[in-house]
Order: sequence, then C-alpha cells, then structure tokens
Amino acid sequence: MSDASAHPLVRGVFLGLATLDVLQYVDRAPGPDAKATSQEHALAAGGPATNAAVTFAALGGDALLVTAIGDDDAGHLVRTDLATHGVEVVELTVDSAFRTPVSSITVSTATGERSIVGSDAAGAPVLEASDEQLESILDGAGVLLLDGHHPAVAVRAAQVAHRLGVPVVLDLGRWKPVFGDVVPLADHAVCSEGVRPPGWEDAGHAESMARLQELGAGCVVATRGARAALVLAEGGASEEVPVPQVEAVDSLGAGDAFHGAYAFEIAVGVSGSDHSLEGVRRAVTRGIGVASLRVQHRGPRTWLAFLSHLTP
Repeated sequence: MSDASAHPLVRGVFLGLATLDVLQYVDRAPGPDAKATSQEHALAAGGPATNAAVTFAALGGDALLVTAIGDDDAGHLVRTDLATHGVEVVELTVDSAFRTPVSSITVSTATGERSIVGSDAAGAPVLEASDEQLESILDGAGVLLLDGHHPAVAVRAAQVAHRLGVPVVLDLGRWKPVFGDVVPLADHAVCSEGVRPPGWEDAGHAESMARLQELGAGCVVATRGARAALVLAEGGASEEVPVPQVEAVDSLGAGDAFHGAYAFEIAVGVSGSDHSLEGVRRAVTRGIGVASLRVQHRGPRTWLAFLSHLTP
C-alpha cells in the first residue's frame, strides 16, 4: 500500500451528508420509558461522506467536503470540528430556513454496537451546482466519493468527474434512488452487507455484485463487518479479502473510515485506473486496516491519533 507521507498533496472530493452527531456511551440502550446514565458523551460532525473526508485528511490527504450546512448552532459545531481535522468545506446553497441535520447515537460499551436516530438532508432545498463550479471543485482531484445525499448535485458531479477522468467511488451504505443514475458512472461501488439493487433484494452477494457491474460499475466491493470483504474486479475476477479479528468497542463510523481509506488508496495509487483484482485488493486492504483500527477505540475522533501506527 502507498505511504501517506509520500503523498501530502493528494486531493479527494467528498460530496454528501454533514450532520451533527450527539453520542452517548452506555452499558446498554434503555428500553421504553427508561433512562440510562452515559459513561461518556461526544459531539462531532458526522455523515458518511463527512467521516470519510476526515479519515482521508488524517491519512495525509487534502480533503474537500461538498455539502449543505445550516446557519445555526449545530452548523457552527460541524464547521469547527471539520476545520479542526483539516477538512475544507464547500457549502452548497440552501434556503435560509434549512437546519443542520442532527443525529442522536447510542453506543453500547459492552458490544460496540450502535443505534441511530437522525435527520438527513432529504428536505434540503439544495440548488444544483453548475458544471463550471464542479469542474473547479474537481480540478486536480484524485478521487470523488459520493454517499447518495444531495442527489441532484451528486449526479452532475459524477458526470463531470467521469468526463474529467476523476475516479468515482460510491458509498452504498443503503440503496438510494440516485444510485440508479450514478452507478453507470462509478469506477468503484463499495457496498455494505445488506445492500441490493432494486429487484435483487433476495439475491446473494455474488449475484448482487454482478448485477451492479451489469448496471455499469467498474469494480464492486462488499464489506461484511468482521467477515472477509468480497471483491469483484472488472472482467469478473473475484476474491475474498480477510479481516483481522479485533476487539470492537465502538463500531460507529467504521464503514465511513473504510470508505475514506479506500478513497485515499485510489487517489494515491494506480488503483483509480487499475480495475484489476490486484488494484482493487490494495484499496480494500487499506480500508480494512483503517476500519479495524477505528472499532478498537471509543469516540468519534480518538482513534485518529493511532493511524500513524498502521503499517503502510
């Protein structure tokens, strides 16, 4: 894998959701009409593309997040956290009434599992960015990651990136309608375990991944938590990439960390244009290493200090 210190100027663009995450760490989540005393709490910027951008920046990349943030107290906290962690933000124009989405997250200290109640950007009246704006944003980028939020801009950005030759990585944490338009433009479709394209809900992993390639995706990856990740390279070659067995104390954002690290490897290496099994394996291995580190540390940002301990 590539050495982050050797690529201090590699640039990644992340387009998607930004939220304020309010986290509570408890022995176990309370039931109906019950209360629980948290052992620890934290506030941090969240959202799939946002967390991926933070990871990319922590690995030594130049991360730019394109998103919508409200002019409110939650938005101020989000902006501050992102600035602290070296993520540049391009804010999409929204109506003055738009409020920054907030997610309430409970993490079990016994298992590391989390439950989330949150709003997303579905109601944000985001104006479409022009091709000229997007070309400026993507100029010099080594990768574009999309999480499916702000769909109108996501489609336009994927089209511009495709035209400019910037590798497009999709974070398919769950299927969203916009993916029908952007999968054909994707060089890499990285799916969580339960994601299936419409009409293939009962298909197995292999069939679902093959279907995504039929729809136009170059390479397809399926992450499966502690189980080996599945890789389908261009041309149909496939492989399982093992996941180290570690003690998980906080699984929040582990998938986002995987995507940020995967995008970093695409940007710094030849993997963006190399759709071979070996090329995709490098990016997956980087993602697995970073995600495995993430789950071993409690808190949304504490784990970043340990990234330098990873063998490149």
